[in-house]
Amino acid sequence: MIHGLLWFPLLLVFVLLTSLGWLERRRQNLFLIWAQEAELSKLDGAGAACLKNGVLIWSNFEAGSFKEQGSFEIKGLELVELMALTSGEAPLTSESQGRCRLRLIGSGKEMDVPFSDAERARKWMDELMEKARCDL
Repeated sequence: MIHGLLWFPLLLVFVLLTSLGWLERRRQNLFLIWAQEAELSKLDGAGAACLKNGVLIWSNFEAGSFKEQGSFEIKGLELVELMALTSGEAPLTSESQGRCRLRLIGSGKEMDVPFSDAERARKWMDELMEKARCDL
């Protein structure tokens, strides 16, 4: 009986990890459907984003689906800045890593797109500016 009680917590951990893995796989499959035909897309801990037909859309995964948080028309893009996620208006230095946001400025609007990785955000920043120049 004691051996059974010792293995019970391991069984609970296994069930928990299996269900978390299933949820992540479901999130990734829904993202693949959501981002179909996108020119540029990303999925990370901060959310999802995709560029379709000149419009950048970003969303959060909530209750089994992607809820749109905002959109920005790329042809009106004038400036993209890499900003710290929590420290207000502080731009991120080139050595900084971790969570951040891209500030999109253009057409009289400012929008922030969250990222969980600064290196990926830098790559996105370059690609968005290239797409904006191509659309002009």
